[in-house]
Amino acid sequence: MDAVDHRRPERWRGVDQWRGREEEDEELVEVLLRGKAPWGFTLRGGTEHREPLLITKVEEGSAAAAVQLQPGDEMVSVNMVPVTGSRQEAICLVKSSHNALTLVVRR
Repeated sequence: MDAVDHRRPERWRGVDQWRGREEEDEELVEVLLRGKAPWGFTLRGGTEHREPLLITKVEEGSAAAAVQLQPGDEMVSVNMVPVTGSRQEAICLVKSSHNALTLVVRR
């Protein structure tokens, strides 16, 4: 299964501009998790905490581990919907996914 796409998604090439970032050592990675919840990652932060939305834990053997999500990845979008920074928004988008979950993360 080739679910990890390490190329910068075409539709996200301008995301650094609307986020106010232009750091060259970071990259955007799009991953497709298949299966069902729980997806196997923990999310922390958000605008309500004045922190970026970060994946803090990836469970071994999970769908998240299978696509190589990493602690420290910053969530940029869920199922093609850019997250504005609210943890609650991101959680709702993730929970609405049943058989597949597409994430774009900044690494």
